[in-house]
Amino acid sequence: MAYFLAEGSKFLFSETFGSAITVTAATNADPTVLSATSHGLVDNDEVLFTSGWEDATDAVWKADQLTADTLSLKGLDATDTQWYPAGAGTGTLRKVTNWLEIGQVLDVQPNGGDARNVTIEPLSRRNAINMPAGFNASSINLTLGYDPSTASQIALNKISRNLSKRIAFKFLLAGGQTGYGYGTAQLAQMPSIAKGSAISVGLTVNFLGLFVGYAS
Repeated sequence: MAYFLAEGSKFLFSETFGSAITVTAATNADPTVLSATSHGLVDNDEVLFTSGWEDATDAVWKADQLTADTLSLKGLDATDTQWYPAGAGTGTLRKVTNWLEIGQVLDVQPNGGDARNVTIEPLSRRNAINMPAGFNASSINLTLGYDPSTASQIALNKISRNLSKRIAFKFLLAGGQTGYGYGTAQLAQMPSIAKGSAISVGLTVNFLGLFVGYAS
């Protein structure tokens, strides 16, 4: 058991991905083992996985090299064939490169990712019941100190204008833990101006797949 503090955390993004590596097979194992001929990846490479598995696709994972033609994705337990159908895990891997730190982060607010339930009211019962139906869409909102001259805000502004552009997102906690997401980024076009406060601008990252966390 451990507790972690927000102080010292860093946030990064990347819009740069390596060439697609074809995944020809994915095992129903914990962790899953992928077959990818001459993949060229090494331990702890950060990779974007696109797959027929809904709970694994459009997410950033850490690689664990096994052989020149096989690797596993750390933390991806694919033993449940209901959600990871046998033979459906093929797809592509793309290495994430050129991380750029998002500077001057003043505040962070996560949104969504919480349980989504459907309320059912059978006629034969006086009491309604909740049935789990997955999770709500997730995003994260960062408040940045407004400075349009910084490399990160210049890049994020360009990305925001291209609504289809997707990025990898990473946070680093002071204790060494890391978290990854993949999706769209929108930097507000108008800064927030208030007397007695630093001028700020909002950044929203909407995640397409799972948010994946790793211990140090």
